[in-house]
Amino acid sequence: MRCPYCRKDNDRVLDSRSAEEGSVVRRRRECLACKKRFTTYEKVEARTLYVIKKDGRRELFDRDKIKKGLVIACTKRPVPVQKIDEITAKIEQELLDKYDREVRAHVVGDLLMRELKRVDHVAYVRFASVYRAFKDVTEFIKELKPMLK
Repeated sequence: MRCPYCRKDNDRVLDSRSAEEGSVVRRRRECLACKKRFTTYEKVEARTLYVIKKDGRRELFDRDKIKKGLVIACTKRPVPVQKIDEITAKIEQELLDKYDREVRAHVVGDLLMRELKRVDHVAYVRFASVYRAFKDVTEFIKELKPMLK
C-alpha cells in the first residue's frame, strides 16, 4: 500500500477492524518511511450489478448515487451521517443478495423510500417528490395521507 503522504510503499498495519456490517476491513497503517498514519479499507470485489433505467438503458450500479440521494433528502434533517452510511450499505447488500446481474431502477428507488420512511418522514417526502415526479399538490397529499394516520 502506498503512503498517501510520501508515496513509499513500505508500511505496517497497526490495527484491523471490521466495518460496514462486516463487509469491509478497516486497517490503520503507519508508513515506515515518513512515520505518518493513514487508514485503508479492504473489500471483496463485488459482482457487477447493472441498473435497468426507465428508458431501457443499463447503467453500472453505483453505491455513491444511493448515498448522494440520501444526503440530499436528509439535508438539514436530524439524520446522522452514520445512519446514511448504514442505509447505503444495507440497500447495496440487499440488492446484491437478491439480484444476480440486473435490477430495475424502480426497485432501488423503492428500497430507498422504504428506508427513508423509517428514518425521517420529511426526508422521505423530499425523496418521493423527486423520485415519483409529483406534478401537483394532490399527489403530495395522496402520499402523505397514510403517514398522517
